[in-house]
Formats: sequence, C-alpha cells, structure tokens
Amino acid sequence: MTSHTATVTVALGIAGLFVLDRDGNAHTSKALWIPVVWLAVAASRMMGEWLAAMGVVNGGAPIDSADQLLDGSPLDRFLLTMLLALGIVVLLGRRRSVGALLRANVPILIFFLYCGASTLWSDYTDVSFKRWVKALGDLAMLLIVLTDRNPFVAVKRLLTRVGFLLVPVSILLIKYYPDLGRGWSEWGGGFYKGVASSKNELGGVCLLFGLGSAWRVVQALRGKGSKIWIEFPARAVAIPRSLIAHGALLAMVIWLFWMANTVTAISCFLMASVLVMVTNIPALTRKPWRLHFLVVAMLSVSVCALFLGLGTGLVETMGRDPTLTGRTQIWHLVLSMTTNPLLGTGFESFWLGPRLQKIWSIYWWRPNEAHNAYIEVFLNLGWIGIALLAVLVTTGYQKVFNALRRDPDEGGLRLAYFVTALAYNCTESSIRIMHPVWIFFLLATITVPGGWERSKKKGRALASREAGSQLVPCLEEA
Repeated sequence: MTSHTATVTVALGIAGLFVLDRDGNAHTSKALWIPVVWLAVAASRMMGEWLAAMGVVNGGAPIDSADQLLDGSPLDRFLLTMLLALGIVVLLGRRRSVGALLRANVPILIFFLYCGASTLWSDYTDVSFKRWVKALGDLAMLLIVLTDRNPFVAVKRLLTRVGFLLVPVSILLIKYYPDLGRGWSEWGGGFYKGVASSKNELGGVCLLFGLGSAWRVVQALRGKGSKIWIEFPARAVAIPRSLIAHGALLAMVIWLFWMANTVTAISCFLMASVLVMVTNIPALTRKPWRLHFLVVAMLSVSVCALFLGLGTGLVETMGRDPTLTGRTQIWHLVLSMTTNPLLGTGFESFWLGPRLQKIWSIYWWRPNEAHNAYIEVFLNLGWIGIALLAVLVTTGYQKVFNALRRDPDEGGLRLAYFVTALAYNCTESSIRIMHPVWIFFLLATITVPGGWERSKKKGRALASREAGSQLVPCLEEA
C-alpha cells in the first residue's frame, strides 16, 4: 500500500470511528472544539515542530546553547494565545458557572496563584510569567469542558475527538511516513514516536486515550449506548456501536504500546484499567475500604520497586535497570543544585540559564527535565509547592471517591486518571504546562457542583441562560 492510499484509508477509518461513536441525542457546545485543539496540540507536537519536520519552515537544528530555550516559537505563541483568547471569551459568557466551579476548587486555584507568584523570584521573570499564562490555558480549557451544558458528554467527546485522531495518525506516521513518525536517539538506536515528540510522549498518548476507550468499552459491555445489528450465519446479534469503535482504538493502542516499548506508560495503563473494571463491581463500590486498599497497594508496589530497592527484580523484569536508565543519577545532581529549598527557583525556571548549561556540561545527551514530577515541583516551587501539591492530591482523592459513590461511571474514570498521574509522575515529569497527564489529573480532581452528569432540566436551563450572552454567539450551539 502506498503512503497516499494509506492516508486515505486512515482518514476513512477515522470518519468511521466517529460515525460509530456518534450519539445524536447528546449535545455539547461548539466551544468544546477549543479544548479539543488545545489537548491535541499538548498531546502531540507544537505547530512549529510539525512545520519544521515537514520542511515547510526552517527548524529542527540542534540547540547549542541553553539561552536558545528562552526564545520560544512566535508561531506557537500566536496559536496558543488565540486559543486562550477564545477560551476566555467563552468563559466570560459562562461566568456564573465558572465562578461556582472555582469556589468549589479552592486548592487548585491557590496552587495556580502560588505558581504565578513564584514568577516574581525567578531569574527569568518574563519567561516564567509567559509559561504561567500558558499553564492557565490548561485550566481554562478544562473549565470550558466542565461548564458545558452536559459535562459528562463533553468529557466523553473530548476523549473521543482527540483519541480518534491521534492514535490512528500515529500508526500512519510510523508505517508510511517514517521521517515524521520515527526518531533516532542519542545512544544510536531508533524509536517510534508517532504524532508525539518522543517514544515516552507517545506512550502517554496511548495511556490516556487508551484508558478512555477502555472505560467506554466497559460502559458498552454494561449495555449502555446504541447498538448495531450484525448478521451472523446462525442469527443476528446486537453489538454496541461504541464497543466496535473503542475496541478498535484499543487494538491500535496495544500495537503502539508494543512498538514504543514504554514501560512506565504500559504499567500505568494496566494498573488503571484494573481500576476501571473493579469500580464497576457493586460489591467493591459498596465497601470503599476495599478500593482504598487496592489503590494504596498499587501505589506502594510502584514506590517500593522504584525508590526503596525492594523490587529491583520487578524493575529488571520489565526491562529497566535499577537506576531507571540513569534517572537516579540526575535526581542526585539536580537536588544538589537547589539554592532555595523553601521557595524554589520560580515557576518553570530551574532548567534555564547557567544551571542548564552546567547539567549539559556533565551529560552529553542534554536532559531538560528530572524525569520525576515531584522533584520537578520541589526544584521550581520549593517545599511550599510540594505542600500545596500534597493538598491537591489529598483533597482530590476525597473528591474522586465522592464522585465514585455518586456515580460509578464518572468516579471510575476519575479514579483511574488520578492514580495514573500519581504513578506516572514517579519516573516522568508531567506536572508542567500543557502536559496531557497533568491536564487529566486536573480533570479528575476538579469538583463540578452536581457532578458531571447533571439533570437534563438543569442542563437546558444553563444552556438557555448562556445562550443569551452576546459574548459567544458564534461558539455556542443553538
């Protein structure tokens, strides 16, 4: 099959997935496309990277100096600014709902405000402030989703629209466009990256959207959603349409996992998939202590194997050395470079300037992150940042279980993404701007008054009030 034929085939396949998953009775705002585009960019590559990879613009040259990281891309900055501006316009039209949502999530608001305040003591205040504004974009996009007339449907469509696009296109790029879908590591080996910028980021894409499809498959097996009749020689069988669509996406995700060989993402996916399944067992949801025990056991195994030396055999069995491919050495180095343990270096400021240059003088492969989100938070935000993050985790866990008692469908997905983020961040740095794992962690921990699945009457009343706003007439669905 030629690359052009494969492209057409994949495009038709994506259209088929959307048709199979379509629910004509569920309606969301057209403004939902704004966070869809934002999340698609966050989970793949910036526009400048795509254009450079395709040879449309000059780019892709190796970075020789740490100062080059201070500039950024004007094209990417323009695109993200436009998306954020559109998002703010939408949120102004929903200010009552936004206000209620923020009041219900004070710990998240305080964390972001402290991140903003930390830009004042950064060595690069202007760069840090720009990055903080971009971080606010993550929160703004989630507010658009969760203030929709039907948050539950909006979350499902966010997962579907981005997952149905990125996963099949990743396979297309790997198989037929190797210049875009494959890469070459500093150690001389090749790797598969699909739509992402690295194999680890591709693993994150598969983890998040594969988990969303696993959740939809469980829903379909429980008889939820419309069905399609398929004729077999013996008899006709009614199969849920979403089961076909998301079962197909899961098969693609498994293939990409196998190609990318990302241990962290695979481990988190298996762990979270178990949570999605067990939260649909009434005997467990009626006795929360069993789920608490399961969550603690999963996280304890991860921590003991990675940090306490009690499971080095498990780590080696999964194809990794006890130093986690050199991560532990980097952790010791960056922690020794801390100058302000209480406040940190300022939001997203540690990996800049002389500090980065020193690290690059030691490691020829030029790392730009600690590969541990908790260490990353400490470096940038200090012990105060760690304390605020601990509050986020504690209150978020309580909110997730409240949702689980109210609605196992909603709570099961939120619990899966919550635990996934905690485990994933042990060996990857995802508590950072526009990282999809961080975005989904926030999605899991944000409390929506009344829950994701609000009554149709309340949803219609909310839509009616917001339809009268003159600020977003072109973005709201009639």
